[in-house]
Amino acid sequence: MSAPGSGAGRRAAAAPGGPTLAAVRARGALRAVVSRGVPGLSARSADGVWSGLDTDVARAVAAAALGDAGAVEWVPAAPADRLAVLADGGAELTVANTTWTMGREAAWPILFAAVTCYDGEGFLVRAADGITSAAALAGRAVAVQAGTTSAANLAAWYGPRGLAVRVREHPTPAGALAAYAGGACAALVLDRVALAGQRALLPVPGEHLVLAETVSREPMAAAVREDDPAWLRLCRWVVNVLLAAEHEVAGAPAGDGGRAAALERVAAAAGRHGPAAGLDPRWAARVLAAVGTYADVYERALGPASGLDVPRGLNELWTGGGLHHPVPLY
Repeated sequence: MSAPGSGAGRRAAAAPGGPTLAAVRARGALRAVVSRGVPGLSARSADGVWSGLDTDVARAVAAAALGDAGAVEWVPAAPADRLAVLADGGAELTVANTTWTMGREAAWPILFAAVTCYDGEGFLVRAADGITSAAALAGRAVAVQAGTTSAANLAAWYGPRGLAVRVREHPTPAGALAAYAGGACAALVLDRVALAGQRALLPVPGEHLVLAETVSREPMAAAVREDDPAWLRLCRWVVNVLLAAEHEVAGAPAGDGGRAAALERVAAAAGRHGPAAGLDPRWAARVLAAVGTYADVYERALGPASGLDVPRGLNELWTGGGLHHPVPLY
């Protein structure tokens, strides 16, 4: 047995990076599965530009792997297909508001690399209906997206209470929203972060509200195929660098100089390990230059600047009462 700290048994330095990184570089682009339209997470504008928290994670991975955050081929997919496309080789990364569950990892040849957003199932209702709780929806029709965990979450919450709702599944986010907006359903059921974006699409958003209740745990995470641990490691550490950078900036002196120095410290610490992962020493610097810290990504996608104004809540760092806890970079 080697002595602790001796270095014996460490990963061999030969051929770092893995086959997925090599394939991405040979193509010159990262293929990323995204939703078919969830504002704040992954949505395409009228001029074809994708934006949202999930899309910024994909850009960060592209910046690390290819040196170009814009080198992403977007692969929109329905919830039922977002893991199938990945598993079948149609993409290298899924960032499509996909909940990390044991059932998905057990059933598919995929692994979840890192949680990108902590969320929970919620309800969008019309303010005029006077519905103030999930229990008040019992017996009513609710709209959900097919292929998501929503139907199972509703059964798990209502069943033990001797209640039930009438689930109406729709293949697209637009279809589910239309069923709700048209009055066929009393509520739209979706992760609460995503509901903020759907509410913003309605003609008069102020006439609708998201109930305070959360009826499930939804750790949304980036997913990769299970056959390449080096690619899993790369994607995991890209997300972690965003969180580590937010933590470092939060403890830095006020002003641009303090922020810049904090970001450089994170880039240098992570960069030391780049060559062993098939990356150059400036990979993390490129990631942070492209998308900023996790706080920057969240602010653009979901914060006040986005128009959605979704509170950080569980997506704060652990130092602020949230669940995000960056792993050390040394």
